[in-house]
Amino acid sequence: MPERRNSVAVDVGGVVIGGSAPIVVQSMTNTDTADVKGTAEQVAALARAGSEIVRITVNTEEAARAVPEIRERLAKMSCSVPLVGDFHYNGHLLLTKYPDCAAMLDKYRINPGNVGFKEKRDTQFEAMVEQAVKYAKPVRIGVNWGSLDQAVMARLMDANGKRERPLDARFVMHEALVTSALESAEQARHIGLGPEKIVLSCKVSSVQDLIAVYRTLGERCDYALHLGLTEAGMGSKGIVASTAALSVLLQEGIGDTIRISLTPEPGGDRTREVIVGQEILQTMGLRSFTPQIAACPGCGRTTSTVFQELAGDIQNYVRVKMPEWGRKFIGVEDMQVAVMGCIVNGPGESKHANIGISLPGTGEQPTAPVFIDGKKEMTLRGPNLAQEFKDIVDKYVETRYPPRVS
Repeated sequence: MPERRNSVAVDVGGVVIGGSAPIVVQSMTNTDTADVKGTAEQVAALARAGSEIVRITVNTEEAARAVPEIRERLAKMSCSVPLVGDFHYNGHLLLTKYPDCAAMLDKYRINPGNVGFKEKRDTQFEAMVEQAVKYAKPVRIGVNWGSLDQAVMARLMDANGKRERPLDARFVMHEALVTSALESAEQARHIGLGPEKIVLSCKVSSVQDLIAVYRTLGERCDYALHLGLTEAGMGSKGIVASTAALSVLLQEGIGDTIRISLTPEPGGDRTREVIVGQEILQTMGLRSFTPQIAACPGCGRTTSTVFQELAGDIQNYVRVKMPEWGRKFIGVEDMQVAVMGCIVNGPGESKHANIGISLPGTGEQPTAPVFIDGKKEMTLRGPNLAQEFKDIVDKYVETRYPPRVS
C-alpha cells in the first residue's frame, strides 16, 4: 500500500477528506440546476452509485434559488450526500444575495481564474471567502489551465524572460498553476479561512502535465488535494487517460479526493464516472466498494458466449445487490468472484477467488464446477446455471460475512 502524504483533514458535510481518511470519490451533475426535480434525481442517482460528494453548477440566480429546494427534495428521498456549489464569474453576487444557497451548500468551489479580473479579482474573491467563513464552509480552490489567472501567468512569464536561461514555457505553465493555487489559499487564510477548510486542485487535460503539477503541489503544501483530469474525454479514452494519470499519483500517496470527468455518450449514464473512480481505487487496493468479478478475455477455446454473458450478468447482479449487502453484512465488498471460460485457467483462477465457476470451453464436457474458498463444492449443468450461481453467491454472503449490529 502506498504511504499517503500528510494532509490536513477537511470535513465536507460529514464526509472527511484528507488526513488519514479514505480517498473520496466525487462526481458532478450535468443538469440545469434550476431544474430542481431533474437535478435532485441525478444527485440521488450519483449518490446511489457511490458518489460520496456531488458538485452542482450554481451559475444563475435561478440556480442559486433552487439549491434549498434541491436539498429539501433530496431529504425526502433520504439522500444526504454533501453538495458542492461550483461558482464562476458571479459567485460573489450569488452567495451574498442568496444566503439560503450559501447556507445549504456543504462546500464552495472557487476558480481563481474566473473569480474576477484586474482590480475586481481580490475584492470578489474576498467576498466569496467571507461567505465561506460566515457559514463555516470549506472551499475548494480549483485552478484550471483552461482558465488560468492571467495575471499570475503574465508575472511568471515576465520573470522567466529575464532569466539568463529561460525555462521551457510548459514548465512556467506548471508553475503558474501551482502558484495560483497556493497564493489563493494564502489569501483565503488571511481573510479567515483555516487550513482545515481548504482543498486545492490544479486540473489539466494532459496526463504527464497533471502528474508533474501535482507532484510539485504535493511537495509545497499540506492542504487536502482533489485529483482529476479536466475534460478527460469520452469512452475508453477518458477512462484510460484518467486511470493512467491518477494511478501514478495515488501510488505516490498524492490525492485525497478524485473525480473522473468523463464525457457521457449520447444518452449515456452519468453514474459511469462514479463507477470508474471506484474501480480505480479498488483495483489499486486503496478501497473496497463492491465485490470484484474476475473473468477471462476469451480465446479460440471459448467460442461459446455463455461465460461472457454470465460474467456480465454476475457483475451487474453484485453491483445491484451491494447496497443491500452493505447494510446487512460486514466486509462483503472485499469478496472475489471468478467467472472463467475453459479448463486452462478456469479451475485455478476459481480456486483463488472466494467463489469461482469454470464454464466449459469448446469441446469440453458441458459441466461447470463451482469452487468455494478454494475447494470444489458442486457442479452445475443445464439452462438455469446463471440463477443457480447467483443463489450460491447469495448464500455465501449470508453465511460467510458477519451481520451488522443495528
